[in-house]
Amino acid sequence: MKIINPTRATVKRCVNTLVIYSLAILLLSSCAAPPDKVNVGPVFYPPLPNSPRIQFLTSFATLRDLTDTSVFSDFLLGKERTSQSLVKKPYGVALADGKLFAVDTRGPGYVVFDLKQQRTYSISGLGAGRMKKPINIVLDAKGNRFVTDTERNQVLMFNNQDEFVRAFGLEGQFKPTDVALLNDEMYVVDIEHHKIQVLSIAFGDKLREFGKAGSNENEFYHPTNIKIGVDGNLYISDTGNYRIQVYSRKGKFIRSIGKAGSGIGEFARPKGLALDRSGHVYVVDAAFNNVQIFGTDGKLLLFFGGAGNEPGGLNLPTDIEIDYDNVKLFQKYAAPGFELEFVILVANQFGPNKISAYGYGRMKGMSYE
Repeated sequence: MKIINPTRATVKRCVNTLVIYSLAILLLSSCAAPPDKVNVGPVFYPPLPNSPRIQFLTSFATLRDLTDTSVFSDFLLGKERTSQSLVKKPYGVALADGKLFAVDTRGPGYVVFDLKQQRTYSISGLGAGRMKKPINIVLDAKGNRFVTDTERNQVLMFNNQDEFVRAFGLEGQFKPTDVALLNDEMYVVDIEHHKIQVLSIAFGDKLREFGKAGSNENEFYHPTNIKIGVDGNLYISDTGNYRIQVYSRKGKFIRSIGKAGSGIGEFARPKGLALDRSGHVYVVDAAFNNVQIFGTDGKLLLFFGGAGNEPGGLNLPTDIEIDYDNVKLFQKYAAPGFELEFVILVANQFGPNKISAYGYGRMKGMSYE
C-alpha cells in the first residue's frame, strides 16, 4: 500500500511531462505545410525560364487550408474535421478586409474564410433573408454583401455583420446571376430575360434596362457575369453568344471581345470576368478550365490554369476576383523573389481546390519588356 501512492504521483508527473512535450512538438511543427498538400514547386505562367507574370499560390476549401497551425488544429479538433471541405459547390467569390467570401450553391449560403483571424463561418440567412440557391456575391465600400439568388429570383442585401437588410426584385422581375455596384445604382444581370436591369440601391425601383434576346449588338443570350472597368464601362459575359460585351453605363454598345471557338482568344463557355487597374480583362472559361487575359485592344495576352486537380489546375471554374488590398496576406505563399502586385481568386465547382489563389507580379532580377 505504501508503494501505490508514490507510483500514482510518479505516473501523474510522467503523463504531465508527456503532454507538455507533445504540445511543444506540435507547436514547433505548426509552421509546416499541411501534409495533404503536395509541394511540387512553384507553378508559374508563363513557366520558367520565361519571365513569370502569374504564380499559383494556394487554395482554400478546408480549415486546414486557412490556419498556419494546422497540426495543432488537427490535435484539438481532429484531422477528419479540419480536412472536411467547407464549401460544397462554390460559384461566386469576393475578398475584402482580409475576409474571403465564397458563395456555396449547395450550402446554401456563403462561407467566410477570415484570413486574419484564421477562422471560418457560414451564413445561410434567417427568415426573410434565408438563401435558397445563391450564385454570386458583391461587396460595397461599407462591407454590405449583395447576393444574387436564382431560386428566390432576388438580390439579397446583408450588412457588414452578415445581418439581412432587404431583398431587391419583385415576383417575375428577373432571374439574377450577378450584380455590379456604382454610386446608388445596381446593375443586375438577368439571365432569363437576356438583359441588364438597373435598380436604385436606396429605393429598389427600376431605373432603366437594356438588351434583349439575340446575337447582334445590343442583344444577349443568357448573360451571366458583370464588372465595371477602370474606364467606367460595363463588361458583361454574354455566355450564350460566347463573347464579352462592353457597354456604357447608360446601355450604349461599345465593342465585344472574343467569339465562339477553340482557338486563341476564343470561348466555349465564358462566365466570370474581372479587370485589373491597367484595364486588362480576365475571363473564366468553364469549358476550357482556364482564364484568358485580354489587353485593352481585345487581343489575348496570356492564359493560365488548365483542367485538373493539381496545383494551378481548374475544375469547372465559374467566378474570378482581383484584389489589390490584401496582397500582404498572400505574399507568404509566393516563391522567393516573386513580388506580388495583386491577387487573383478563381472559384471551382468541383475538385479539392474550391477557391484557387494566384498572384500577379514580377520576379526580382528578371527582365519585363
